[in-house]
Amino acid sequence: MASLIDLVPDHVREFESYTPSRPDPVLMRQYGVSHLYRLNNNENALGPPPLARQAVAAYAPERAAIYPNGDAYDLRLALAARFGKSPDQFLVGNGSCEGIGSVVRAFCAQGDAIVTVDKTFAVYEWVARFTGIEPRLVPLRDHALDPGAMLAAATGRAKIIFVCNPNNPTGSWWNRQTLEAFLTALDGRAVVVLDEAYCEFIDDPDFPDGMEVLERHANVLVFRTFSKMYGLAGLRVGYLCGSLAAVDIVRRTQIAYSVNALGQMAATAALADDAEHIAATRRMVGEARGFLGGLFAAMGLEQVSGAGNYIMVRTPVSDTLLYRRLMREGVMVRTMTSFRFPNWIRVTLAREPAMEAFARAFRKVLDKP
Repeated sequence: MASLIDLVPDHVREFESYTPSRPDPVLMRQYGVSHLYRLNNNENALGPPPLARQAVAAYAPERAAIYPNGDAYDLRLALAARFGKSPDQFLVGNGSCEGIGSVVRAFCAQGDAIVTVDKTFAVYEWVARFTGIEPRLVPLRDHALDPGAMLAAATGRAKIIFVCNPNNPTGSWWNRQTLEAFLTALDGRAVVVLDEAYCEFIDDPDFPDGMEVLERHANVLVFRTFSKMYGLAGLRVGYLCGSLAAVDIVRRTQIAYSVNALGQMAATAALADDAEHIAATRRMVGEARGFLGGLFAAMGLEQVSGAGNYIMVRTPVSDTLLYRRLMREGVMVRTMTSFRFPNWIRVTLAREPAMEAFARAFRKVLDKP
């Protein structure tokens, strides 16, 4: 008699499933703490903008019985108005992860490949692997994406190149000139996904705006999210934008009704109320980056801090051991071994009380004055 595992494709058998952390109340009981500072997932400590909060508060419970709009019609209209495009140039998904899967399914078949880097948002690689698509991993150079090496890897049946700009977790980013030179050299022979999940944290005129870039390059798709800057991570709303032709192709693989009604409403409201929210978040992140950067420098620890609401530091002990020690102090960070940065941790940049709590706990567990 055949076993269940005999029915599983080799690429799925070889893939290790992701194990999320337990809910906060369970973790707090497990580690014996009464409060937990979540500095592991780059959540916005300020939460959503005021109008998005009002949309969530006003949501009528009886509406839970009604299916959401199947293609996020109102939100796509709002996105089109914001960026001066057609609503049909946008697809909204259950976080950016759904968009990644849709794009891979749309453009890749067995024997094809995607190009990404070895130390970036891992979902690009994961989706390729459990779809049976080859992930070609290019090493970072000086903690930054190497355009020449990525172009060299984009040969043969490479269909998609994932460019995380700014890069998670290093915070490095390509400027306008670097991106334009890369796209010109590529000459349209692969789809380029510009993942701009953290673009709103950058206030630099040399940072390329993917929404403008895609108008000149039909092979570019831009990913953005409401999880980070907009503080709606719990509602899982992401979106992609591209040419009408490219988005029509991806739409064929997109699952309808995947974004809940409350998420659609809150994201639409957030777009209408984001100017002060973005400014306040940037101030908070800048202050926290200076505080933790000074802490790590004073302790003589190597750090990597670019754009985005996070900072990385190399630790003198195992990152998993440090994680457990910090959890016993009520502070949760991201271990970086899974990002191929062994003995590094990533810390979300947040409000002053959380940063001070981290600093106290970090010094304590490393026995540093």
